[in-house]
Amino acid sequence: MLPRHNEPIAAVATAPGRGAVGIVRVSGPQLGGLVQALCGRALKPREATYLPFRDAAGQPIDQGLALYFPAPHSYTGEDVLELQAHGGPVVLQLLLARCLEAAAAPDAASGRPVLPGLRLAQPGEFTERAFLNDKIDLAQAEAIADLIDASTEAAARSASRSLAGAFSQEIHALRDALVHLRMLVEATLDFPEEEIDFLRKADAHGQLSQLQQTLAAVMGRASQGALLREGIKVVIAGQPNAGKSSLLNALAGAELAIVTPIAGTTRDKVQQTIQIEGVPLHVIDTAGLRESEDEVERIGIARAWDEIAGADAVLFLHDLSRADAPDYAAADALIAATICQRVPASVPVIDVWNKTDRVAGGGGGAGAEPGVRLSARTGEGLDALRRRLLEVAGWQSAAEGLYIARARHIAALQAVDGHLMEAAAQLHAAGPALDLLAEELRLAQNALNAITGEFTSDDLLGVIFSSFCIGK
Repeated sequence: MLPRHNEPIAAVATAPGRGAVGIVRVSGPQLGGLVQALCGRALKPREATYLPFRDAAGQPIDQGLALYFPAPHSYTGEDVLELQAHGGPVVLQLLLARCLEAAAAPDAASGRPVLPGLRLAQPGEFTERAFLNDKIDLAQAEAIADLIDASTEAAARSASRSLAGAFSQEIHALRDALVHLRMLVEATLDFPEEEIDFLRKADAHGQLSQLQQTLAAVMGRASQGALLREGIKVVIAGQPNAGKSSLLNALAGAELAIVTPIAGTTRDKVQQTIQIEGVPLHVIDTAGLRESEDEVERIGIARAWDEIAGADAVLFLHDLSRADAPDYAAADALIAATICQRVPASVPVIDVWNKTDRVAGGGGGAGAEPGVRLSARTGEGLDALRRRLLEVAGWQSAAEGLYIARARHIAALQAVDGHLMEAAAQLHAAGPALDLLAEELRLAQNALNAITGEFTSDDLLGVIFSSFCIGK
């Protein structure tokens, strides 16, 4: 560990602002002296004690609960002291300052500081200590942040399962199977003179095939978990007055965007995150696409095209009440062609035919059959659009038991898949190069270990934990 990982740390562990209760947390080696200095007595382990928190002059700062967790039975694996006080920001800052002051004060018996080197914690440093002290692995540490940041109930439940170790257990099972296969290959390399075909007798082909099938299942669940965490960006595009703002309001169930009969009402993007079956969808309403002499509207249209270019899915909204008008149809065709030029082929563009309530028989119009037909005003057809959005997102219903996953986990699993495919190619070759096979299996294991942190770099740890809140 780096030297800073051995230094005692302190921080306010609750969110900024006012609240009923706030917590100041201290973690480090041998906090007994600091506990005595702050609380005026020793504390029973893991037992809440109600007492006054006093400043250096003995005047009370506040009264609250003090809890002491001796190592290794604590969140960080070190000694941990938590002071639970009233949740005013001034009170908590006074308590934090008192912790730093008491740590630097000389001990009455030895004359040395009570707790040398106590400093303010960096973002995520308490959880980083928990990881470094083997209280949790890296995937579980990330699940803590994902649980805090969860935007839907399904995401929170999935993050909780990851924190409990569901994802890590599957990764460990894959790793164990991979290690066993590596052992067979290494044995063949180490003892060629024995003329024993370890790989054939141990059914290495079957083991590798089973490993790939298990990996595919894990990748599928991880992809669903990543979808719960990240969601997808959905951009509503189309001509002015097609009903884009009305559709956003209908999907969100609230009047978020201004709706008027005046073309060009929306001048800038309006964004709202909604959830469908627990999947967060970041829906963006954009300015109507047309040629305009208005400088402000032109800026809004340029921003609309920028959002379209970065979308995960585009809802191309058509006005059924004008679909048969030659000028309107020609403009729609031009917008469709431009969208195809600006978005990758992998990004789905869903044709949405709006205003079925204003057209006899639910709407006609050439080319109106593909896509989804609805009325943003009455709500008819919205459920079909929701189902279509889940479909293009790749969501599978009734996905119980999911765990949360991140983009880096998906990338690592894809790397494992690539290495296993190369290993399979070597194993099935007429004259397999066993050293190359062994190397591919080693690289696959390293990619798996990166998920749980058993094979990682300090740079990666810095990126991960810096995204946490201070005090966690």
